[in-house]
Amino acid sequence: MKNSNPYRFVFAAGGTGGHLYPAIAVAQYIKKLHPESEIVFFGNKDKIESRVVPQYGFEFKNIWISGFYRKFDLRNLLFPVKLIASAFQSLFFMMRFKPRVAVGCGAYVSGPVVWAASVIGSKIILLEQNSYPGIANRLLERKANEIHVAFEESKKYFRFKDKIYVTGNPVRIDLSLIDKNEAAKKFGLDPAKKTVLILGGSLGARSLNESAARIVDLFEKEDLQLIWQTGKLYYDAYKKYDTEKNKTMPFIEDMRAAYSASDLVIARAGATTIAEISALGKAAVLVPSPNVAANHQYFNALALAESNAAVLIEDKNLSSELKNKLIELINDDEKLKKLSDAIKTFSKPEAASVIAQKAIGMAEQIN
Repeated sequence: MKNSNPYRFVFAAGGTGGHLYPAIAVAQYIKKLHPESEIVFFGNKDKIESRVVPQYGFEFKNIWISGFYRKFDLRNLLFPVKLIASAFQSLFFMMRFKPRVAVGCGAYVSGPVVWAASVIGSKIILLEQNSYPGIANRLLERKANEIHVAFEESKKYFRFKDKIYVTGNPVRIDLSLIDKNEAAKKFGLDPAKKTVLILGGSLGARSLNESAARIVDLFEKEDLQLIWQTGKLYYDAYKKYDTEKNKTMPFIEDMRAAYSASDLVIARAGATTIAEISALGKAAVLVPSPNVAANHQYFNALALAESNAAVLIEDKNLSSELKNKLIELINDDEKLKKLSDAIKTFSKPEAASVIAQKAIGMAEQIN
């Protein structure tokens, strides 16, 4: 590989869209500012990144790594072997490519990639999307030159406070609203009718899917339309609900159109989802996942709910509260408008640009 280009960057991101899309946003801005930049993403060929990264025009490198299962699982016996193998894979690549800057985005793949980049002297930037930092970033913070977080409360979990910047969660350049009529037609829907978008993340959310299935008749009764991302793990169980007015799919490729077509979003309270709906000003019902570290999704959603910028329904109350809350909101244009206006105040649209410029500045400092 050529080494003469000073703008060489590697990104370690994946596992879920929540880790991946902020990284893509930063990479897009780097390319916008310096089109000659060479950017390589590292990830797992069996995860979302292997499919999505090439779609955005970036090079993808697979390494043999996977997460550590918290419950007893025989696959954990392979974890040390995978960790060592992926570290050598990463180091071999770094010695050839010689990136000026490596960006770790919190996923398990960050570990070997960031370590290898630090060995050859690359500058290190870490991105933390959630209020409670993941273990990868907490283990790697010593090697970081800068740590960019989305939430003020994240700072208390890191030891090196002088490295931390509360920058916000990066949002992709191409994530902007389009004409609602055009967006609805992309899904074969009627733009004159109210549309609800249900998102459970790229893998899906069991409780959201179960609750959606229980109220699917409501959409017919109220003459509503539905765009429903079940997640790939659950699609086979719910694809029977796909109709002319209920668009049920495992994964939504064109999120720009999905957001634009919808009047109300019902979703988990992951940091990336919040960053996107805040940037776009979408009225939302947030249902925090109870299965995350330090219950950080609940606190993400609570911050919005206390400012009347979103409606919070706890997962344990979802089956009893979702139907009534949906009816109450979808038929009240004034409430939808107030939620939309309030959530925009939480947006930090400059986050990707700021981090990209920091990364470029670091690359330019290295002789």
